[in-house]
Amino acid sequence: MFKHSQLESVKAWIAHPAHAAMPLHARIQRAIRQLIVDGALGPGKPLPASRALAASLSVSRDTVEAAYGQLHAEGFIERRVGSGSFVSQMSEFTPGHRQSRRDALARHRAPALSRRGAAVFRGGGVREMLDPRPFAPGVPETRTFPLALWERLERQVVKEVGTQALAHGDPQGTEPLRRAIADYVNLERGARATADRVLVLTSSQQAMSLCATMLLDPGDPIFIEDPAYYGARKAFDAAGLDCVPVRVDRQGIAVEQIAAEAREVKAVYLTPSHQFPTGATLALDRRLALIEWAARQQAWIIEDDYDSEFHYAGKPTACVQGLDPHDRTIYIGTFTKSLFPGLRIGYVVLPPQLVKPMTTARTLLDGHSAPLPQLTLARFMEGGHFGAHVRTMRGIYAERLDILARLVRTHLGDFVEPRVPIGGLQMPCALTGTLSERAAIDAARHVGIELLGLSALHALGKPETGVLMGFAAYTPAEIETAVRKLATAYR
Repeated sequence: MFKHSQLESVKAWIAHPAHAAMPLHARIQRAIRQLIVDGALGPGKPLPASRALAASLSVSRDTVEAAYGQLHAEGFIERRVGSGSFVSQMSEFTPGHRQSRRDALARHRAPALSRRGAAVFRGGGVREMLDPRPFAPGVPETRTFPLALWERLERQVVKEVGTQALAHGDPQGTEPLRRAIADYVNLERGARATADRVLVLTSSQQAMSLCATMLLDPGDPIFIEDPAYYGARKAFDAAGLDCVPVRVDRQGIAVEQIAAEAREVKAVYLTPSHQFPTGATLALDRRLALIEWAARQQAWIIEDDYDSEFHYAGKPTACVQGLDPHDRTIYIGTFTKSLFPGLRIGYVVLPPQLVKPMTTARTLLDGHSAPLPQLTLARFMEGGHFGAHVRTMRGIYAERLDILARLVRTHLGDFVEPRVPIGGLQMPCALTGTLSERAAIDAARHVGIELLGLSALHALGKPETGVLMGFAAYTPAEIETAVRKLATAYR
């Protein structure tokens, strides 16, 4: 028979809520197996007769027999006719309690990561809120998305394509979606794209990681904006690159600082349409100067056009890629902001010479994007639904930005000053009172409000303290409630 402590251990394992989904015989089998692995039941030790153990656990004998049968099949126990069941003679499963304690300590020790792995872990990754709350930035409105229309288009795709949609897809992306993306960026963003230059990915973050690993070596410098999008900085840090911050003013990144750099720099990363987080638009003369610098230095321009669809003052400036006759610009776009985050479709428009290398590299990451959502999105775009949705949301977001700016001035004027952008999904605010940035963020979180601090996005000098307030995903009523909560918390 089991000792009392062993029987109680089995009962505790069976009753644990984490194991509730397992069949009863599987829980008993796992509990006994764990006693053997831990050394609590040594080699040759007899197990209770199935009838006796069934009585002790208040289960049927068949249940215990099923557990013993599985243990025997896996080699943990031996069953001898007329003698009973015994723990198998396996030294690798007899570490004893002392070894078990050592193993437990080892499991809690810091892992031996590579230098790159350690950099990724230290950077903390890029985590999005699963259930966003005001004022998490960069989150689109999804509650009004035309889901019934999307479902209808998806059914059409399944009916026409059938089981072909379940097979492996083209690593570069389905041809209908690549064609739709090329047509869209040419018309709306002034790009120079063809379907064969488009690479469909899961996200703009994946595109940045690909650029970092395929175009630069560890230790190579790369120019980035200061302040900069945290996801880009983390991707480049993780690749071992030397991020060289370049100041940003109201006309975007300071190109003269780039031109004056003595070192050979192979790439620059920027968000020229709506600079993250300031919202500044890169001036045309600076765009042209940057293009000439890249051509002269044979460097790459990595253009992240993450939310240019949502421009609230006139037409957005044409993308850098469309102005670049030298094919030195890599254009990154995403549907995460314009449609919904769960779609997980982004893309890059590549110079012709990079298409095959980037597509090959992509096969090592995740192979390909799922064909069914790609084909559904292509049909959504071809039918004019994407353009219609963007126009609708542009009007909604513009109204929400106006409401947020007005409410901040009215209720939070003693603490922050809104810097109203001409586009995007978030509004930066500068702290004007005695409240520190850390205190502002902590007080907001205490009342269920999420703010992103601006100072952490800077690398140089003494940054202006402030917060970033996302507004796109929240109704006017939700925005007003959150602002009033903030005002109470700050006072």
